[in-house]
Amino acid sequence: MSPSRHVRTSQELRRLALSVLQPGFAGTVAPDWVLRAIGDGLSSVVLFARNIATPEQVARLAAGLRAENPELIIAIDEEAGDVTRLESWTGSTRPGNFALGAVDDLELTESVARDIGRELHAAGVSLDYAPSADVNSNPRNPVIGVRSFGAGPDLVARHTAAWIRGLQASGVAACAKHFPGHGDTAVDSHLGLPSYEASVAEIAATALPPFRAALEAGVRVVMTGHLLVPAYDAEHPATLSRAIVTDLLRGELGFDGLVVTDAIEMGAVADRYGIGGAAVAAIAAGCDAVCTGGERADAGMVDLLAGTLLEAVAAGELSEERLRGAADRVRGFAAWSTGLGQAVPTDAIRGDIGFAAARRAIRLSGAVDRSLPIPAAPHVAELVPTTNLAIGKETPWGVAAPLRERMPGTTFVRVHASQLTPDAGVLDELVLKPAVGRPLVVVVRDASRHDWMGCALARLVRAREDAIVVEMGLPGAERPGAVHIVTHGATTASGVAAAEALLARRPA
Repeated sequence: MSPSRHVRTSQELRRLALSVLQPGFAGTVAPDWVLRAIGDGLSSVVLFARNIATPEQVARLAAGLRAENPELIIAIDEEAGDVTRLESWTGSTRPGNFALGAVDDLELTESVARDIGRELHAAGVSLDYAPSADVNSNPRNPVIGVRSFGAGPDLVARHTAAWIRGLQASGVAACAKHFPGHGDTAVDSHLGLPSYEASVAEIAATALPPFRAALEAGVRVVMTGHLLVPAYDAEHPATLSRAIVTDLLRGELGFDGLVVTDAIEMGAVADRYGIGGAAVAAIAAGCDAVCTGGERADAGMVDLLAGTLLEAVAAGELSEERLRGAADRVRGFAAWSTGLGQAVPTDAIRGDIGFAAARRAIRLSGAVDRSLPIPAAPHVAELVPTTNLAIGKETPWGVAAPLRERMPGTTFVRVHASQLTPDAGVLDELVLKPAVGRPLVVVVRDASRHDWMGCALARLVRAREDAIVVEMGLPGAERPGAVHIVTHGATTASGVAAAEALLARRPA
């Protein structure tokens, strides 16, 4: 081979390797290394909260990126609900999947998704890593929970399809995740490797129906989950499993679109295979694109992954044909999603359907007529759990802030597990004493899943039988409190809806 031919081949392979990466980056303006990488063949980027200041700024950022490649895929992980990037600093003005599933109005779900897509489309985003098509059949699941539409496959399938129809009608491509289903797990895949211990028949009946519905609704992207599914592959996590990606998703389900990995630096795969090794194994298994950059977002990560893919091709660990096939699917999706976006007019007008949906998701039980509206400014105690890494640490949640806006004199305290002692003295000092002679509102988030929170809540309700409890996570079987309010999510919209319920206010 002549030196010039060798150079052309090396450059071409590097373009292929770059094209299958979907990296993030730091800053609200595209760094030079990203622009150079797009010129060298990078076909996708992912936006995170760190890239977002205002909708107008995101639109300028997207336009600058597309000046390098008009068909660049600009992705974001905008589930709305508890997992939001566009509104990460303020909290989502729309409820998440669990709230929509609780209302169970397909037209509402489709409308909320269309509203999300309208905002993403105006900002220049072409791919949304949503919706979660996981069936949350394990109530102690630490990473899915209210990100799921619910615990039943039929419900989740209906709303997954409706969400996809709504989003894609707005000009933004949807992505069904986390294949083959992350709902019946007890380990957060950001931190370790979950295992889905179910038979092939059980998986077919419980986990797969929402993905089949997603395909029927026209989804063109599926994201794999980093979980072990022994019924199909006892050795490799789903993202790295040919049996799951190629045989099950491509073969049995007939999916011919783009398969993207969950973030490749997550502990479930990176701790066992290394980031580069996991990327190679994912492409070899049948994935087409590697999502990265949530934890490390720099040129070094892109160079590492591209270089590792090239080394794997040279060593025969990854065939050039498979790499080309993945790049072809990325290119095909880029063209399709560009056309999808161009076919829909940009609409930057904000609506209030999110708040309307959050109000419809509120459920009250107990002595509602005797206890609501609250007669005076309350003391609010918010019991704060550690959330999973999909939820931005900066994202606010709770009921105290919107309640203070509506009822001056409201006081509040936030209590963490680390503050509690066996004698519960902290609860007396921070919660019960300030609430003497006043209404007490206790706000929890997944109290049935956090033992410390459940114990603290039980202690407070025993001491104050008139306490009102607001559950902003997955509700348990019990409904403690004189009144128990379930919001089905911890978004800003859900907090406002709960505050309105406490004041027995309904919009005209």
